[in-house]
Amino acid sequence: MSKLVAALKRNTVGAVLVDVFDWYPSHLPQPERKLLRKLDLTILIYACLSFFCKFLDQSNLTNAYVSGMREDIKAYGNDLNYFNVAFYCGYVIGQIPLMAVMTRPRFAPYLLPVLEIIWSGLTFCEARVHTPRDLYIIRALIGFFEAPSFAGVHFILGSWYRREELFKRAGVWFMGNSLGSMFSGYLQAAAYKNLNGVHGLAGWRWLFIIDGVITLPIAFVGFAFFPGLPNSPKRWFMTDDEYDLSRSRMPPHHGYDNGINWANIKFTLRRPMWYLCVSAYVCMIQGSYFMDYMSLWLKTLGLSVEKVNTLPTFMRLIQALSSWLGTTFAATVGAPYMWSFGNFFIFVCAIILTVWHVPNALKFFAFYSAGTSAMNSPILYSWINSALGESPSERALILSSMMTLGYSTYIWIPLFTFPTVDAPRFPKGYPATIAFLFGLWSIVLFSMWYVPRYLARDVARRKVDAADEARAEEELGEVDGESKDGDDDREKRV
Repeated sequence: MSKLVAALKRNTVGAVLVDVFDWYPSHLPQPERKLLRKLDLTILIYACLSFFCKFLDQSNLTNAYVSGMREDIKAYGNDLNYFNVAFYCGYVIGQIPLMAVMTRPRFAPYLLPVLEIIWSGLTFCEARVHTPRDLYIIRALIGFFEAPSFAGVHFILGSWYRREELFKRAGVWFMGNSLGSMFSGYLQAAAYKNLNGVHGLAGWRWLFIIDGVITLPIAFVGFAFFPGLPNSPKRWFMTDDEYDLSRSRMPPHHGYDNGINWANIKFTLRRPMWYLCVSAYVCMIQGSYFMDYMSLWLKTLGLSVEKVNTLPTFMRLIQALSSWLGTTFAATVGAPYMWSFGNFFIFVCAIILTVWHVPNALKFFAFYSAGTSAMNSPILYSWINSALGESPSERALILSSMMTLGYSTYIWIPLFTFPTVDAPRFPKGYPATIAFLFGLWSIVLFSMWYVPRYLARDVARRKVDAADEARAEEELGEVDGESKDGDDDREKRV
């Protein structure tokens, strides 16, 4: 095996392939490789499981809607849009407050597991709804308590892993998004077929019960293993030396602080990164909205409930693979190149769906190929984490603001671009998607070029300011010394 690896490393393509799968490079000291394995077994596994449950719940709503829920609770018209509006209203409100708690080293290990218990209880409640109003309330509460699950985990990953390590882990972690959505389709098909009517409950109600049963034990895994931040209280499975190593191995500019406060909010808003990242995420959110509506198109084809729920899962599989491979390759070949590659495919897909009057086979191609866009989010978040490692509070504020402002637009813009009553054609939605995708591609590529240059100038300026300040203090000290000597001479003469 070692000979094969050595042979592959002799050419560029082989070296890239080796790097993709080499998570614990041999050039690292043994204590560092041991620390990485321990972090993967604790942070990464819990984060993947938690993320899987989050997107299982989000996808369950659409799958339940097309599997009998609409008729049972009389949710017609644009109610599906309004359920999402309720969820994202809570999601937006909870972002910055809960993220501020997440940045506190003392609370970071326990916040997500506590919230996950709450998610589980509210998911059980979804199985008992009888009116759209009941579901509006529950979805808003779930959205609030799920708020820090995405940006918070990415913030934690960026606090423990170096750049090349972070890209690889973020891609694997983000697979939970796609796999949760994919599994939801199979789960709903199985629940509809095997549990529909059991104990007097419809199959879609069993879907939420199973979701809650899956989620609850994962919360207790988090209580036992999730370590929080490198400056959080020591956990039982890590030594003091490993905590010291986790801080010393990070880049020199990587900093630690005690969380978001008014001072670093003002500091962040005076710099351009907040505005670039937030505007990019708004475009990303609006540019990916259409993929959730493949099942509405399939239902108009007269397919069975099982096929309506399972056919979109192939798109989720492509999303999972592209988020892993695309983000991993981004660490090796460069984030701008992989970013452009992923956006090219989804741009072509949006054009096909804008035309719409094409063979169904081409529509399947468009929806499935759009799955390559899944690499966009982990690449963007990993780049932000690695570029802005100096100030954890700035990084956390930018990540949570991206979610807040991004989903603030997610609440109302789709009501005009993708109203459910326009399904499956959406004549306004797909052209708008093209515009948002172009804006996303442009802003992110500009940011990847501009931000490193801005930060380099900022560091140089602060060094000059520090040198000037030190020189001024030194000159002031000399003046004070001369003044004191003069006073002493006068006293002697007197």
